Amino acid sequence: MNTPVAADGMNYAPKGKPAPVCGPDDFVFAAAALDHGHIYGQVNGLREAGGRLKWVYDPDPEKVANFIKSYPECQAARSLEEILEDAGVRLVTAAAIPRDRGPLGMKVLDAGKDYFTDKSPFTTLDQLEQARAKVAETGRKYMVYYSERLHTECGMFAGELIEQGAIGRVLQVIGLGPHRLSAPHRPAWFFQKDQYGGILTDIGSHQCEQFLHYTGAKNGTVMAARATNHHHPEYPELEDFGEAMILGDNGTSFYFRVDWFTPDGLRTWGDGRTIIQGTDGYIELRKYVDIGTERMGDQVYLVNGKGEKRFEVAGQVGFSYFGRLILDCLHRTETAMTQEHAFKAAELSMRAQAMADSARR
Repeated sequence: MNTPVAADGMNYAPKGKPAPVCGPDDFVFAAAALDHGHIYGQVNGLREAGGRLKWVYDPDPEKVANFIKSYPECQAARSLEEILEDAGVRLVTAAAIPRDRGPLGMKVLDAGKDYFTDKSPFTTLDQLEQARAKVAETGRKYMVYYSERLHTECGMFAGELIEQGAIGRVLQVIGLGPHRLSAPHRPAWFFQKDQYGGILTDIGSHQCEQFLHYTGAKNGTVMAARATNHHHPEYPELEDFGEAMILGDNGTSFYFRVDWFTPDGLRTWGDGRTIIQGTDGYIELRKYVDIGTERMGDQVYLVNGKGEKRFEVAGQVGFSYFGRLILDCLHRTETAMTQEHAFKAAELSMRAQAMADSARR
């Protein structure tokens, strides 16, 4: 299970081994809004789990042409409506500009289809409340591609270790999410805050999802948050650094830092790490690279009463989320991720962003 190394996170699209959970025509889906390269990771995961990609739509014909080169089995739709009117399509996966993800989701749910969007799923708390109401009204799913856990084998394996009691009860999580800016290759919307939502809303949503999952917290209170532009005055609306601290409703705590300062000398786009402290030990995840060694990512370090151990889990764990998501859509269950968990991760990141924004006024 080899994952390509990307120069920037926008083009990071993991590939795994096929592990279909359904027949070839049991789960037909479509792709739309190709604004972020994560759409390729979303599609890869669904196809490997047995989904059949039928349609693609984006107003930019060049994006569509490049997409079809990667997935020649799909057809170019003439409009979004052509996808939404196809009764055979069960789910639409999309990676729109963040500001547009919420409104697109409303259209998809109104058409009677499930929705699988790139993170962050919203840029405002109003969009979140609209989505909560629409999910309750339609009974459809509004799922989110939190790839830093769902599409890393070390992220999935850490959850298994915690469930097995390897570090006892989780007390705290520290999340580090550095990214390479690669400014010349970014679209204009990337530098417009009303479109990307702020650094804590955007890449911070990954971190909040991991906190909820590893600690078992159902909610949290933002205790402190900061977001700023330290080093890029040529992009006045860019936030290149953000950090926040959250207290979970079960007594756990969380600190995370996200930034756009990955140096060019690193082999990949970011040295993403997670440290999980328990009562009986701790886990460190080195997701994309293990600096100072020849090893790449998916490294899991475990220290507990039995000693120290390193697990290299690339190709060993797989990406079970996508198969579970397909089965959840088919059977109307919630085994991959609950709807409230997906929404709460986004809510916490946006509340952290709101606190940071208020502090700067």
